[in-house]
Amino acid sequence: MSLTTRLLGLAFASADALVELTPRGDVVFAIGAAAQLGHDAGVAWKNRPFADVLHDGSSAMAAIRHTRPGARSAQMDILIAAGPGQVRRAFLRAFVLPELAPAISCAIAYDGPAFSIADLQPTALLDVQAFLADAGRIVAETPGLSLAFLDVQGVAGLSGDAADRVHQRIQATLQSAAAQGSSAAKITAERFALLRPADDQRDLAAEIIEAGKTEGVALNAETYAAPVPEQSDNLCVLRAMRFAIEDCLKDGGLANPQIAFSESLKRTLRDAELFRNLVKARAFQIHYQPIVDLSTRAVHHFEALARFSPNNSPADAIRMAEELDLIESFDLAVAEKVLKRMRRPGAGLLKMAINVSGASLSSDAYVEQLLHMTSGAPEERSRLIVEVTETAALADIEAANRRIAALRAANIKVCIDDFGAGSAAYDYLRNLSVDAVKIDGSLVRDIDTDNRARTMLRSVTQLCQSLNLETIAEMIETEAVAAQLKALGVTYGQGWLFGRAEAEPRTSLTTVSAARRRGAVEAWG
Repeated sequence: MSLTTRLLGLAFASADALVELTPRGDVVFAIGAAAQLGHDAGVAWKNRPFADVLHDGSSAMAAIRHTRPGARSAQMDILIAAGPGQVRRAFLRAFVLPELAPAISCAIAYDGPAFSIADLQPTALLDVQAFLADAGRIVAETPGLSLAFLDVQGVAGLSGDAADRVHQRIQATLQSAAAQGSSAAKITAERFALLRPADDQRDLAAEIIEAGKTEGVALNAETYAAPVPEQSDNLCVLRAMRFAIEDCLKDGGLANPQIAFSESLKRTLRDAELFRNLVKARAFQIHYQPIVDLSTRAVHHFEALARFSPNNSPADAIRMAEELDLIESFDLAVAEKVLKRMRRPGAGLLKMAINVSGASLSSDAYVEQLLHMTSGAPEERSRLIVEVTETAALADIEAANRRIAALRAANIKVCIDDFGAGSAAYDYLRNLSVDAVKIDGSLVRDIDTDNRARTMLRSVTQLCQSLNLETIAEMIETEAVAAQLKALGVTYGQGWLFGRAEAEPRTSLTTVSAARRRGAVEAWG
C-alpha cells in the first residue's frame, strides 16, 4: 500500500470529502462524496469556484483564504449546495501543507441529510453580552477580520408580519456575512454589529435596502467598519470592542462607532504597555490602613492598598489589568513590596492583608510564587492575610479552593473581600474554605439609620459566626456605627474613624474626624 493511499485513508477517517483549492478559491482536486446523494465530489466540484459549491459562503471563503502554511483553520459550519433548492450542513477545516503551498486543502464532514433552502431559518441574532463573549473565540480563531456596524433606519417602527419578515432577512444577511456564521448582534433597535472578513466586498447596506423593497418596506442603511489588527493582543481588541459598543448604547449613541473602536484600541494598547512598565519598574506605592479589634481598639493588622497617584483611585487600572490578563504580575508585585516592608528593621510583628484578584487564582502560578517568596522565612506566613476580591469572578471555584487550601496549609490566612457587594459573594462563602469575611462598606455605613441594612448585616454576621469565621467591617466612619457593629458581634473594623491609609503603618491611632466621605475608594479594586 502506497504512502498516498495510507494518507488518504487517514484523512477519510474523519472527513467525507477532500478538496484542494487554488489561492483564488478554485477547486483543482476533489475526492469523496458531494453533498447531493450519489454524486462524486471530483465530478461535481472540480474546476469550479468553491464559493459556487457553498450556499452563502463568502465568510467561509475569506477564512479559507487566510489559512497560512503549517496552520489549520478553526472548524467552520457551512452549507453546501445539494441540488436545486437543497442544501446540506457540513463542517469544514482548511489547512495548508508547507510543501503544497499556496494550495489550500479542505476536509469536509457532512452533518445530516440535505434539506430544502425554504426550511433554512436564521437563528436569532446575539445580544450584546453574548456577542462580546463569543468575540474572543472568533478573533482568536479567525484572522483578517473587521468590526462592522450596520445602521438600518426605518426598521424600528415596523410591526406585524412585515416586521418579522424584514428582521428575518436582516438576520440572514448579517449571519451569511459574519465570521463563522454566528458573530452578529443586535445592539439597538436600528444598529447591528458583526465581525466579518475584512476582504469581503459585499455591500450589506445595499442588500438590506433591497430586502426591504422585496417586503414593500422603505429602509435606509449605512455601514461602518474598522479592521481588527492581526498583530494586536486579542484581549486589547475585545476591551476596545466593548468600549465602542457600550458607547453605542449610551443616549444618542455614536455617529462613527468604527472610529471609537479604532481610537479605543490605540488607547488600550498604550495603557496596557504603560501598566506593564509600571509593574516591571514597581512604580507604584503601597499605603497601609489599620484594621482594629472592635473590642479593644488595638490595631490587629493593616490592609496594603496600591496607589498609582496621590489623587486617583486605582480601580480603573485594576479593572483594565484584570481584563487584559495583567493582574497576576501586579498582585505578586504588591506582595513583594509588602513582604519587604514586613522585613524592615523595627517592623516587629506587623500583620498585613494583601489583595488578590479572582483572576490571579485561575492558575497555580500566584500561589506557587507567593509560597516561594516566603520560603526563606516561613514564619512570615502567619503574618499574612490574602483577601480574595470579587472584581474578577473565579471561573473555576473548585480549583480556586484547592489553591486557597494550599495557602492555608502554609499558615497564610484567607479572607473573602467585599462580601455583600457582588453576586458571587454567597457562592464564595459556600464553596471556599476561608478564615474570615470582610463585609462591604455598602452594608456597613448606614446601619445606624437604616433598619434594612442593619437586618442584613445581622444576618451576615450570624452566618459567619455559625461557620466559625472572623468578620471585618469596612467603611466605619462614626462611633455610632462602630458601637452597633461591636454589639452585633463583628470582630474587626476598618475605616476613617480609625485611620486613613498612610505611607507608613501606624500602630498608635488617633480617632479622626467623623465627617462623611463621599465617593472615596480605599481598596485597590
